[in-house]
Amino acid sequence: MTASEEHASVHADEDIMNIVETAGSNASVPDFNAEQERHAYREMLLIRRFEEKAGQLYGMGFIGGFCHLYIGQEAVVTGMQMAIKKGDQLITTYRDHGHMLSAGMDPKGVMAELTGRESGYSRGKGGSMHMFSIEANFYGGHGIVGASTPLGSGLAFANKYRGNDNVCLSYFGDGSANQGQVYEAFNMAKLWSLPVIYIIENNKYAMGTSIDRSSSTTDLSQRGASFDIPGEQIDGMDVRAVKAAGDMAVARAREGKGPYILEMLTYRYRGHSMSDPAKYRTKEEVQKMRTEHDPIEQVRARMLDKGIAGEDELKQIDKDVRAIVNEAAEYAQNAPEPAASELYTDILKET
Repeated sequence: MTASEEHASVHADEDIMNIVETAGSNASVPDFNAEQERHAYREMLLIRRFEEKAGQLYGMGFIGGFCHLYIGQEAVVTGMQMAIKKGDQLITTYRDHGHMLSAGMDPKGVMAELTGRESGYSRGKGGSMHMFSIEANFYGGHGIVGASTPLGSGLAFANKYRGNDNVCLSYFGDGSANQGQVYEAFNMAKLWSLPVIYIIENNKYAMGTSIDRSSSTTDLSQRGASFDIPGEQIDGMDVRAVKAAGDMAVARAREGKGPYILEMLTYRYRGHSMSDPAKYRTKEEVQKMRTEHDPIEQVRARMLDKGIAGEDELKQIDKDVRAIVNEAAEYAQNAPEPAASELYTDILKET
């Protein structure tokens, strides 16, 4: 690491450790009831264990191509899914496995797609970055940086055109926040008052460069200011804070008040992708985040403190989740691959 990179890492380290203070005091966040705590814990744990298993399968050669893990960011999609209703859509970037699981997609189908099997959600031809499920209102998984923003705006336009009250959640990262198409989408969304929530998952490093070195203004929640789109920063490591912000933004969009930006201050524990050693940050920084801000451990601690669940119940939840993930992995390793003729299918959609 060069002197400039070390300085940037130290600066980023200080910035990241102030996530809670930057996003606002969590003391004002509405508390979860027992059912919500259990739901959030299980959902986030499913994403965590699934991603850990995906990382293992990648190392064993069962998963090829790119693979971007969501470990550390589980509270963002879990909290937002708790704020929407059936019929609402979500669309995201290539760090998408957690979003699929949170949307209710079958872990076996997701893992089968990761391993390129015929029974995967894209019939084994999309892989990690290109999965869809119309039934789950999940519209991808997109490999083009920033693409989920205009596409999500299009989904919101369709909702308004059809006269329903559905809302689209459009996720993108801090790296995407400097893309031109993002601002073209902002302009149209505000102009037409579209029911879309732009969720910036700011994990501080984009592909591997600290936000302080790549963005002239680092409060990404204000990137819509010139279009008169309001926004705010949220502690994306606290699922309660995420849901509370989601409830507000979604209700606002349903009332016809147009787009809103939620910048989720979050953190990924792994590299940008499986091929990234993440040498641009210190091990101490990552460990500090795991120890002090881990989204799953926060819920676990609250459940124990409030007497919602004991150690035995929490261990059983983890055991049940691991069984689901292991079953998905076993299925994905043994399911048949697509026939060669599949290369010529799904080329053209006739309407």
